[in-house]
Amino acid sequence: MIARYHQALKNETTAGVVLIIGAVLALIWANFPVQGARNAYDSLANTSLFELHGHGMSLSLISADFLLALFFFIVGMELKQEFVVGSLRDIRKALVPILAAVFGMIGPVLVYVTIQLLSADPNWNGWAVPVATDIAFALGVLGLFGKGLPIALRTFLMTLAVVDDLLGILIIAVFFSDNLNFIYLGLSILVVAAFGTLAQKRIIKWYLLWPIGLVAWYFMFSSGIHATIAGVLMGMTIPAKKLATEKLPLTEELTEKLEFYSAGIILPVFAFFAAGVNVVDSGGVMAMLTDPAAMGIYLGLPLGKMIGITGGVALMVYVFKLQLGKNLYMGDVNAMAFIAGIGFTVSLLIATLSFPDHDPAGPHARVAVLLGTLISLVVGAFFLRGRAKWHRHHAPVYDYEHMTENRATLERHEVLADDTIEESWGEVPGGEPEVGPGHYDR
Repeated sequence: MIARYHQALKNETTAGVVLIIGAVLALIWANFPVQGARNAYDSLANTSLFELHGHGMSLSLISADFLLALFFFIVGMELKQEFVVGSLRDIRKALVPILAAVFGMIGPVLVYVTIQLLSADPNWNGWAVPVATDIAFALGVLGLFGKGLPIALRTFLMTLAVVDDLLGILIIAVFFSDNLNFIYLGLSILVVAAFGTLAQKRIIKWYLLWPIGLVAWYFMFSSGIHATIAGVLMGMTIPAKKLATEKLPLTEELTEKLEFYSAGIILPVFAFFAAGVNVVDSGGVMAMLTDPAAMGIYLGLPLGKMIGITGGVALMVYVFKLQLGKNLYMGDVNAMAFIAGIGFTVSLLIATLSFPDHDPAGPHARVAVLLGTLISLVVGAFFLRGRAKWHRHHAPVYDYEHMTENRATLERHEVLADDTIEESWGEVPGGEPEVGPGHYDR
């Protein structure tokens, strides 16, 4: 049973479904018609197991600050991999998706700010919530609904989402630090450096790295910076290039070992405690839907991402004459921009950090993340299917150049298997299918 679950989680779509199940179960329990059931969920989430540096470590806080550090450790390794051997190794070639990620974070903030300006009772605390893209969830949706689209679109989304992760991490580190203690911060960085030194020397015994990692996490937690940042920093110290004696780079080897625990246990647990919002006792659904903070989030995720990414890419292509990837069109980018609004994990985390305790906008914001993710998923799936249908009316093109340049990234995300050629679809000038090397006539 566990082996089958482990295998199923290798599919990004399945991993996304598991996340949704965790969130939906929490919402049902937290809003169950029986008051006692709702109270039971609240008691469970807020049960404090122990005190740590003046903080009562409840189950919800443990899931967000402690368990989620492993997820961010994997994110750190993915960032390192992309910068060293992946889609970000050549900044010049990755410039369009990198800038698209920046515009894709500006767009949701502008939507959020606009809604607050139009509101009689604005709440500015949630401006950062809709900026994030959940890379695994978004790639799963693209894989499910984007069959027949250019391979370059997946690389574009991966690059954009990786940069988005990096910027989201910086936002958490800069804007959600509390009573910064530079001594603890310095100690954490020193311990991270020790962790990285062992990793560089390929000394990866669990009984050495785990205790060091826990100490780095504790010092980061005590410093006032969100403790998950320690996970990111440690992940980025792992070597991304393999030695002659290694079958896989250490980043990939550790990711394979830890991905099950992250995607199969930690993220669903985090979603369960982060999404369990009692809407019934906080004014009902209409109160949530009309809350300015919630509106800024559930509209900022789909609409803001679409405006930011599509508008930013159009500016770069039509004004500054930068080039899209092979066989990509603005319509493809627009469809992808909607699924970039699938925020989920990081957006839920930022939502838990953005609002003071007992502010009703806090619970509303977390439900708004789920609603905004759902809207992004449905609208994005519709446009992706439309673009796939459009591409099917054009000659398939074997995109050797793109696959060669991005093979490391594509194989890592199981887009390409060894010695496998995938088809991508594109239109040639004049609208007629080209016949020749790398093409075939229908």
